[in-house]
Amino acid sequence: MENSQKNVYGSSLQPCSRNPMTGWFRDGYAHYDSRDRGQHTLCAKMTEDFLNFTRSMGNDLTQPNPPMFPGLRAGDCWALCASRWLEAYKAGFAPQVKLDATNQKALDIVPLSILEKFNAATGQQDQ
Repeated sequence: MENSQKNVYGSSLQPCSRNPMTGWFRDGYAHYDSRDRGQHTLCAKMTEDFLNFTRSMGNDLTQPNPPMFPGLRAGDCWALCASRWLEAYKAGFAPQVKLDATNQKALDIVPLSILEKFNAATGQQDQ
């Protein structure tokens, strides 16, 4: 896939993770696709708190589902559903975000001013 999609700052979208391989297309990017009802456009660095939160919401991201899903651990980066990240933010469990690898389409759901408070590049996390 040609990477013409932009990140939240309007620059070229950077890879989110290739180990584990993430993204709707499993290409390492948080690419937007209109067929992706979950909109996996937000690149986040997993934490135990977030993984426990999403498990409590019925989506256990720690359990592998081969061959496409390896199961996640704290420290892994993953293209999340922007709406799930927003739920975690409201509940106090939002993980840090790789802004250069987060698709600008995530801004349809989460304001940039909130995402910037969770910038993984600076280690910032202001819940």
